Amino acid sequence: MNSPSELPPLLSDAARATLRKAISIFLTGLLAVLPILVTFSLVMWLIGAAESVFGSVLSVILPGESYRRGMGLLVACGLIFAVGLAMQGLVTRQVLGFIDRGLNRIPLIKTIYGAVRDLTDMVSSKKGGQKLGRVVLLQWPNMPVRMVGILTVENLARFNLAQDDDCVAVYLPMSYQIGGHTILIPRRHLTPLDMSLEDAMRFVVTAGVSRAEPGKPPV
Repeated sequence: MNSPSELPPLLSDAARATLRKAISIFLTGLLAVLPILVTFSLVMWLIGAAESVFGSVLSVILPGESYRRGMGLLVACGLIFAVGLAMQGLVTRQVLGFIDRGLNRIPLIKTIYGAVRDLTDMVSSKKGGQKLGRVVLLQWPNMPVRMVGILTVENLARFNLAQDDDCVAVYLPMSYQIGGHTILIPRRHLTPLDMSLEDAMRFVVTAGVSRAEPGKPPV
């Protein structure tokens, strides 16, 4: 009887090599389709949410069996388009401004609404989003470390946080996760970068391995 050390291997060298090759091919395929799957899942979730909300309303409003699946999504798209057209008018902007001020007076609601509104304002080109969201290169003081960040607040006086007249707020996103840090640092440690906000976020979030060239869509 053979001792445990003398037992033959379960797989031959050729079988192990074939298995490793198969695993490598599978992982390559997974990495190739994963971005597509995540994007498709997010889009389908948004479509399902719109259909669920507006579809349930239509099923109550419409008589009999008039409601058909997909009508909720069409209504959602129509409402969004209508709001975009209405925003071109002064009266509509004044009404939305009144609603905006009202939401900002409600406890808890104003925290969530204000955070989302500030984020959309930051990335909106119509409201100077590129100015507020300038991409900068941060040089850590006395360290050979540089990080890509987004300049979010240039005047910290209204927050009573600036210990230096030239201190600014910079957001540092994290790679491969939703999150980041907002740091307060003197402006002299920052170097403006000729990079769009989209390119900077793609570079940081993917840890620099994004295949898209600056200013061009990913291939």
